[in-house]
Amino acid sequence: MTSVINVNLPEQSYEIAIAPSSLDQLGQQMASLKLGKKVLLVSNPTILKHFGERAIASLTSAGFEVANCTLPPGERYKTLNSIQKLYDIALENRLERSSTMVALGGGVIGDMTGFAAATWLRGINVVQVPTTLLAMVDSAIGGKTGVNHPHGKNLIGAFHQPRLVLIDPDVLKTLPMREFRAGMAEVIKYGVIWDAELFAQLEASKRLDQLRYVKPDLINLILTRSCQAKADVVSKDEKEGGLRAILNYGHTIGHAVESLTGYRLVNHGEAVAIGMVAVGQIAVDLGLWQKEDTERQNALIQKAGLPTQLPDGVDIEAIIQALQLDKKVKAGKVRFVLPTEIGVVTVTDEVRSDIIRQVLQAM
Repeated sequence: MTSVINVNLPEQSYEIAIAPSSLDQLGQQMASLKLGKKVLLVSNPTILKHFGERAIASLTSAGFEVANCTLPPGERYKTLNSIQKLYDIALENRLERSSTMVALGGGVIGDMTGFAAATWLRGINVVQVPTTLLAMVDSAIGGKTGVNHPHGKNLIGAFHQPRLVLIDPDVLKTLPMREFRAGMAEVIKYGVIWDAELFAQLEASKRLDQLRYVKPDLINLILTRSCQAKADVVSKDEKEGGLRAILNYGHTIGHAVESLTGYRLVNHGEAVAIGMVAVGQIAVDLGLWQKEDTERQNALIQKAGLPTQLPDGVDIEAIIQALQLDKKVKAGKVRFVLPTEIGVVTVTDEVRSDIIRQVLQAM
């Protein structure tokens, strides 16, 4: 089944193309966009081993000149040092303003490639070819790019929209189980903030913790509805002036947990799951959300094999301090996305530190 979702933006609209075996159509799809001939394919060693040959064959058969850059896997390598390596290879291969960087990988590769493309020659083309569930439903879409600073996640970055997002569901078959579960955190997020029907479909599934237990038609629904939700929000608010902030549901506390554990103990999806549990309880304590709704959310998180408690040894006061470094702080106040019903959220900066502390201590 093929789905095409449009991200409609004032300056540069683009398509999210979802289809089995579409990796083999990468070159053809890019050729139709009339891009320059030089391409820099960016990946990590594992992904390149699985899919690099197919991607390069597709690009060269469509007439592109392909160079590649391999970066180490993992959030802790999402740094300016890695970007420097990307720039060096871009220079070595004489990338021009009409050239394209292609991100073949998960969220880390996508974010770094996007940032390098945004800043090389003041901005060249980027195409996102996500290979993880998390990147497919979230990070590859919407043009948020960046790297981490030692004191916080994604503090260095730029908005730079892709020319195309190409999603091949077949590549999920090689995804480690833990990474599949991490992606489910973002899918559950869309159910809570935007799409009550998606939430209900997830609840109806017996298991969500491994790809082999999720039927192909549900995978297709997960991809299309999650991508549509992200496209709808980004089309209405490209640069997070208002509505787009709702996509950060669970992320504010989640990013603090990731950062404080050195990006080694929990991955992004696990941290977001913990953040969703926390803000769900904050919403209940503030009288915004029903207790049974937060229980439904937490049951879904557990069904996906994701954590609902803070990791041992994380300092709660350090989390509260780290929240002040979040990108979404405005006039010194931390903005939280809080649910009011399944499928509906509100954004507020009126959450007191003592409430946050009380909720985290109970986790």
